[in-house]
Amino acid sequence: MRRSILLAAALTTTLALGACSSGGSGDETTDEPSGESSSTASGGSLTIWVDETRQDAVTDAAQSFEDETGTAVDVVLKNFDEIRADFLAQVPTGEGPDITVGAHDWLGELTTNGVVAPLELGDTAAGFEDVSLAAFTQDGQVYGLPYAIENIALIRNTALADEAPATWDDAIAAGEAAGTKFPILVQSDGDKGDPYTHYPFQTSFGAPVFEQNEDGSYTSELAMGGPEGQAYAEWLGEQGAAGNLSQDTTYDIAVEAFKNGESPFIVGGPWMIESFEGLDLSIDPVPAAGDQPAQPFVGVQGFYLSAESDDAIVANDFLVNYMSTEDAQVALYEAGGRPPALTAAADTAAADDPIVAGFREVGADAVPMPSIPEMASVWSFWGVTEAAIVNGADPVSSWDKMIEDIQSAMDA
Repeated sequence: MRRSILLAAALTTTLALGACSSGGSGDETTDEPSGESSSTASGGSLTIWVDETRQDAVTDAAQSFEDETGTAVDVVLKNFDEIRADFLAQVPTGEGPDITVGAHDWLGELTTNGVVAPLELGDTAAGFEDVSLAAFTQDGQVYGLPYAIENIALIRNTALADEAPATWDDAIAAGEAAGTKFPILVQSDGDKGDPYTHYPFQTSFGAPVFEQNEDGSYTSELAMGGPEGQAYAEWLGEQGAAGNLSQDTTYDIAVEAFKNGESPFIVGGPWMIESFEGLDLSIDPVPAAGDQPAQPFVGVQGFYLSAESDDAIVANDFLVNYMSTEDAQVALYEAGGRPPALTAAADTAAADDPIVAGFREVGADAVPMPSIPEMASVWSFWGVTEAAIVNGADPVSSWDKMIEDIQSAMDA
């Protein structure tokens, strides 16, 4: 197994933590044999929280880690929907795991509450897809070891459209030429809207939700107001009036219609693919509605390190040297069906599956969903405003009011 050389002094500084955890009760050793990680020298123990999907892949890597380092690893099965709340509740008390699976958009809440510690990835970082590391980066530090990437794209029925549309207007024209009920399917959720699915169209007008730093992390400065945001809002109104967007097109309705050949295009993610068995599909970029590229959100899954781990160096070693291998990341991909975050593993997955390759290609140009705490204020107003505009509300005044409401909520 490939092993990176970790600098013990740097790790001790980065990962120095004060309290004990139920997941890390081994004795720490400060003197390491040359060329070995701390886990090899000291043994120790780790507790790792996983969900059912990731359980087998993590257990296999943990077994190798136990065999090679003498570290006892307890892999604990948890309901994914309960992990974040339990982690937030238990870590401050000195309980909880050393490592947990989680989504990158938890990062803002986890760091605000001081329950996660940054990782020291060293040279291993260069092996990951850039967007996956950007998703777990805050204030210049990486807080998660990514393993899977997911994003939406344009799913095309090649029997109904033989080429990928470059623009929204091209997609509408191709859909009309196909003579199907829907030129293109974009799901929504009634008066709640669906800003996640609509976001690529918004970015194509140059109106991202927040400004980004050079490392891909987000600032708290809103970027979707002004003329660019207003232009997107006007487009929403136009498409609603034309019947190309409808708040009545729920996820279930959109998936069923595409499955039945009622549209050549649907905007959606890999979670839809099993519903389209028997169709010849292509995965293409979301067509731009404005004059800039349409960039969907990327969601990244990964592993967090507890800020209260008693064996933080050992846990870092496990993540960097065992969960970052091609074998481990391919195993996680085979379990979850999402493109791996490790580039070598993603290459392997994409070579065997053109659908995975298509989503990966689109995801490479996508942007991480913001994980900063301010995002909670955005969700409260965003979708309902989009839905109202599609349903006929004045685009510019509605959008401007939304921006004011979001800013007020963030300032409160």
